[in-house]
Amino acid sequence: MNGLSVRPGIMEITPYVGGDADVAGVERVIKLASNEGALGPSPKAVAAYGDAAASLHRYPDGSAEDLRKALGSHHGLDPARIVCGAGSDELIGLLCRAYAGPGDEVLHSEHGFLMYPIAARTVGATPVAAPETDLTTDVDALLGKVTARTRIVFVANPNNPTGTYLPAAEVARLRAGLPADVLLVLDAAYAEYVSRDDYAPGSELVDGGENVVMTRTFSKLYALGGVRLGWAYCPPVVADVLSRARNPFNVSAPAQAAGRAALADAAFAERSRRHNDTWLAWFTGQMRDLGLEVPTSIGNFVLVRFPDRPGLDAEAADAFLRLRGIITRRMAGYGLADSMRITIGLEDEMRAVAAALKEFLG
Repeated sequence: MNGLSVRPGIMEITPYVGGDADVAGVERVIKLASNEGALGPSPKAVAAYGDAAASLHRYPDGSAEDLRKALGSHHGLDPARIVCGAGSDELIGLLCRAYAGPGDEVLHSEHGFLMYPIAARTVGATPVAAPETDLTTDVDALLGKVTARTRIVFVANPNNPTGTYLPAAEVARLRAGLPADVLLVLDAAYAEYVSRDDYAPGSELVDGGENVVMTRTFSKLYALGGVRLGWAYCPPVVADVLSRARNPFNVSAPAQAAGRAALADAAFAERSRRHNDTWLAWFTGQMRDLGLEVPTSIGNFVLVRFPDRPGLDAEAADAFLRLRGIITRRMAGYGLADSMRITIGLEDEMRAVAAALKEFLG
């Protein structure tokens, strides 16, 4: 009797592992491993989620119409071209399922988000990594890796885990250099944190043609990672494809309610953004004062690089912090074995991490 056969590519996947949340023997844990919003969600979003509990026996609006209208109004976009998903992860997977398959290639930058190669292999496509320059996506390197088999190019902007970004002009140059039959996906998960004049999340490029999609999430600034809520702004033809490919009730009613309330609470969102601006700058300065390399980040996290010396490397630093109940994220899976990614948390959390690393380095 023959065993079950698995599609090619599936067994090549290294399963994605989220950041740890517990340390054995430690009562109070400082979790800075998953880039979760430091202040948590808007109280109005929490209330809206709770209010939805009375109607849990009802199916959600399958088209998320009210949420799409709220997103369209908030961002000045056409709601008909917005598709909502169970986190932007689901939308990344749907795009691969719809536009790539066996024999195709899915391109991403060297230290890009791990879900890109995972989603590619899930559909039997081959992930291809383009080298970066100074831990930043390199447009020429990406274009140099494009072949007749390339179907999708994923660019996280700002990039996770490096925190670096491509200016809008460089993203436009990438799009101009791609063949018309290659889909450019701009993953703008951290766009809400960015205030740089030369940055754009990508909606203008979506409006300019048929081969660009922008994905966004409620997991970061809006701190709704637990409800799984994301969205994509697409050309009409791609929105139609995603609407056909997704599950009919892929976004729960409580998630939709929380998302609408979070969008409406502009004051809380601004408070979260200001908090991040303050402590991102402070913590970056503290790490550099310790002699550690920290690329300039415009997200809600920093990449901290440690010396390649036994007892002082990233592995030793991680173990030292965990003994003190501090969880950050090792980056070996991203090809950055010398690095840890540290989320910007509350003031006392950032001060505790800075003090612990100062003690660690002696």
